[in-house]
Amino acid sequence: MHPSTLPALVATLRLPFLALTPACVALGLALAWADAGALAWPRAALVLLGALAAHASVNVLNEWHDARSGLDALTQRTPFSGGSGALPATPGALGAALVLGCALLAVAAACGLILLWALPMAARLALLPLGLAGLALIVAYTPWITRHPLACLLAPGLGFGPLMVLGTQLALTGRFSHAGLLVSVLPWCGVSGLLLLNQFPDVDADRAVGRRHLPMLWGRPRAARLLAGLLALAPAVLLAGVLARWLPPGAALGLLTAPQAWQVARGAIAHADDLPALLPTMGRNVVLTLLTPLLVATGLWAWP
Repeated sequence: MHPSTLPALVATLRLPFLALTPACVALGLALAWADAGALAWPRAALVLLGALAAHASVNVLNEWHDARSGLDALTQRTPFSGGSGALPATPGALGAALVLGCALLAVAAACGLILLWALPMAARLALLPLGLAGLALIVAYTPWITRHPLACLLAPGLGFGPLMVLGTQLALTGRFSHAGLLVSVLPWCGVSGLLLLNQFPDVDADRAVGRRHLPMLWGRPRAARLLAGLLALAPAVLLAGVLARWLPPGAALGLLTAPQAWQVARGAIAHADDLPALLPTMGRNVVLTLLTPLLVATGLWAWP
């Protein structure tokens, strides 16, 4: 292996972005603990390993696709979008990146198979479709999903919301709950909104390589209003769930991020076409997306 290959491969993992996975898995763990009163910690560690491998795999494969398509050479990089640039700078690492992405995908699949083996048949039949859907999202994301605007909006949140949160709860308890269905909407809205806003700087570059997403088709101002709707939906679902007693009282801790959501929505609408001025809002949106599931998870642990 060339000395420059390993640093390039590490860069394609997008390690800071992987923080999103523990935040979403923590929500599933808290649901499982609130439901069962205990956790099988070795199984919980296996869930986290599989989820991290899946997230890292989609990061690496996306970088590999973007290097091959030429997108990496066109993007205006920000701390939140535009790729790492590691593979265009180290072309010799391209093949190794594909191997790494596929290996991580295999690790995620292996973790899923082990978890399935430990469950009763009824739980296996519920968890298997979630796992297969997650693997399909990883494989299809860059070559297919990014070319279909509605799928491009919904798929990231689906992966980190219902698939990851409910998959964690199922893997640990053998069932999922109505509370799980409700709180999985939070990372669905948050992560889909995160990817939506992060597409704003890449509109022209994405168009050049055949990607199609809503900021490109609608324009950034209209896409910013959609983002505001997603950010409003998450606390509305959370508040309704707590008031209707479908969610435990502790889940209301997630409402502490509602003022942050308002700031992000206002900043996105005000600076939709002013990308330098938009960067602080993009940073706040990252914090919001990480903090909301962590607060809800903390509330479920403390006040189930």
